[in-house]
Amino acid sequence: MAKKEKSDYLIQSVSHALDLLEQFHDEIDELGVTELSKRLNLHKNNVFRLLATLESRGYIEQNKVTENYRLGLKTLELGQTFVKQMGLLRQSRPVLEEMVRECNETSYVAILKDFYIIYLDVVETDLTVRVVPRVGSRLPAYCTAAGKVQIAYLNEEELEQYIPAKELKAYTPHTLTDRNELLRNLKMVAENGYAIDDEELDVGVRCVSAPIRDYTRRIVGAVSISGPSMRLSLERIDKELIPLVKKAAEEISFKLGYHK
Repeated sequence: MAKKEKSDYLIQSVSHALDLLEQFHDEIDELGVTELSKRLNLHKNNVFRLLATLESRGYIEQNKVTENYRLGLKTLELGQTFVKQMGLLRQSRPVLEEMVRECNETSYVAILKDFYIIYLDVVETDLTVRVVPRVGSRLPAYCTAAGKVQIAYLNEEELEQYIPAKELKAYTPHTLTDRNELLRNLKMVAENGYAIDDEELDVGVRCVSAPIRDYTRRIVGAVSISGPSMRLSLERIDKELIPLVKKAAEEISFKLGYHK
């Protein structure tokens, strides 16, 4: 009996479901049933069934305003598992540890998801006064260094969608709540290659961050140094911590296959 190839075991409905998920990429964050039907060359009824199945499992969700569909949180969970197992965390951990040995301030690696950043890992300072670690927490991107250094590289159209026209919430007196002021700040971040959170999320806390890129040159995260403002003076940030965090970001990016 001839040995079957793996392709002989393919289940067409599963293949179609994966094809559907793969339509959401790059700048395509939402699609309607008609567009999906055209892209997949499937009847609308088949697309509806695929969407209903994926939605029931959390891999797809519907925007109630536009009635279009987008990726669900379950895809984020899978992505985070991949990151933890295969790349970003494993490659960044020793770099974070070395960075803390050099500056003795708490260091993080974070990713961007929707309008928030999520800290994946932290190495703490041994100093008594320190920033409370927030691993796993969702923090607003526009007022965190790790968030700003990632959204700063979005194109103009993406930024228009990303930063709402309404007034941004003020977490402290230093939060940039004016949209135009924030856009100017993000432009400087992109030019400089680093971002500073100058007590914009928490009073008395400063943070500096640089972007991490993978082999495709895509930004996949950020590395940060955070601490109380009494130790993280703007002068120290400028002279010591910015070079340190940029060097760390370059090291992690290199390990992920990025080359200038």
